[in-house]
Amino acid sequence: MSSRRFSSRRLNGPSRHDLTSTCREAAALTFYQHPTEMVRLGIEPRKGLVLYGPSGCSKTLIAKAVATEAGLNFIAVKGAELVSMYVGESERAVREVFRKARAASPSIIFFDEIDAMGASRAGPTQHGSLNIVTTLLNELDGIELLKRVFVLAATNRPETLDPALLRPGRLDTVLYVGLPDFEARLEIIKMRLGKMAIDDDIDAVLLAGATEGYSGAEVVSICHKAGYAALEDQVSSGIRQRVGRKHFEIATAEVQRGVTAEMLQMYENWGAKRT
Repeated sequence: MSSRRFSSRRLNGPSRHDLTSTCREAAALTFYQHPTEMVRLGIEPRKGLVLYGPSGCSKTLIAKAVATEAGLNFIAVKGAELVSMYVGESERAVREVFRKARAASPSIIFFDEIDAMGASRAGPTQHGSLNIVTTLLNELDGIELLKRVFVLAATNRPETLDPALLRPGRLDTVLYVGLPDFEARLEIIKMRLGKMAIDDDIDAVLLAGATEGYSGAEVVSICHKAGYAALEDQVSSGIRQRVGRKHFEIATAEVQRGVTAEMLQMYENWGAKRT
């Protein structure tokens, strides 16, 4: 059972590159890239891992990048989509996901918002969540072996997951995906600026510094709102506009940081319990 921690800073998690590399390495062992050595060393492939952290921090993008770089079939499912009010439907949907993954192997199943279907059985249950967790466990280590299928799961509520899902031999590796660091924000901003008509007073480095504490999705939102602010200026003045510093200042003031210090402390505490 392991909990990987790449950074001592509370606000920022590991780089997207580091996270993608770690996930890719874990998946590589699943697909027996070193079968002879694995047999010699007496080790079995990992079945999957969990990405946890605040919303809007690229967990889904990381999962897609792993599948794309490894050339694997990618099956993405939102946990809430599998939860049904009808008895037995949720369990049937979970089994069908794994059936498709086995048929399309080598493949990666990505369960986004796995907390919606993998909530702890010790707490109050709704819509048969008890049976959903049991079905998940059966698929992970039941009679039918999970061969050449790797499970990636993401959640922003790791404390609600059933501990049985995280036990050794199941989804026993957890990776923290935190707020983007300076370099990650700079990369996002440069990508967005490359698609925008910008003024000469725009400095990507300054913008990256001004957006510390924002999630990746919030940084993208700031760029969008800056573009809209420029468009509004153009409509009101009748003069064609470029996106300038003033527009980014307006946008930054409008977009509030959604990740609080209390939330970051919760993630830190949860991760510390697993070390």
